[in-house]
Amino acid sequence: MSAPRHRSVLVSRLAGRLRAGAQPAVLDELRACILDGETPPGTPIPVDAVAAAFGVSRIPVREALMTLIGEGLVDHRPHAGYRVAMMTAQEFAEIYLVREALETAALRVAVERAGAADVERARVAHAALERAVHEGDGRAHHRESRRFHLALIEPCRMRRLLTMLGTAWNMTEPLQPMSHLDAAERALLHADHAGMLAAFTAHDADRLISVCADHHRRLQAFITRLPQHTGLFAEPG
Repeated sequence: MSAPRHRSVLVSRLAGRLRAGAQPAVLDELRACILDGETPPGTPIPVDAVAAAFGVSRIPVREALMTLIGEGLVDHRPHAGYRVAMMTAQEFAEIYLVREALETAALRVAVERAGAADVERARVAHAALERAVHEGDGRAHHRESRRFHLALIEPCRMRRLLTMLGTAWNMTEPLQPMSHLDAAERALLHADHAGMLAAFTAHDADRLISVCADHHRRLQAFITRLPQHTGLFAEPG
């Protein structure tokens, strides 16, 4: 994908989000635009064009971009400007290992603290995920998969851990890895989700952790087969 097309995608996505007469939150809108997966890794972020889209000066745009650099969502290259952050394939896989460690720690506490409302929220999230799988909608599958996992995790009520997990999860979002899977791979992952929901509903922590470990091993295997030469991954070194 050429740089001009990347540039137009980013600005058009921002323009589509903003409401006439609103005082937009530059940071929130830029982050959301990156996380929705329609501005892939490597997409240039032209400061002047973004400022014009928001109707603001360059200063709040640059401030927002500095925050997003700290979150791992944006890169800055001397003499080349800002872009949606890129990782090597190895770094991407490492983030999934971090996510697994944090998720496992959260789940063990969450399953013990979960009440009836938490269980119902997990069931609703699972039903939405199932619809996305059956419809073959890769982008919806990606979105609803995160919603389902969070429904299982958030009852832990461990704010700092959830913040760290959210940051790690966000770093993988621009690539939208679930959208690269075929129907058979999505079905396998969804079978894991059914097992996770059953264990969560039964408050069976050991079973939940076991199914989650199998799920992450499957994810890691799928990640190794993601297309490596599409321009979405940075070159090693």
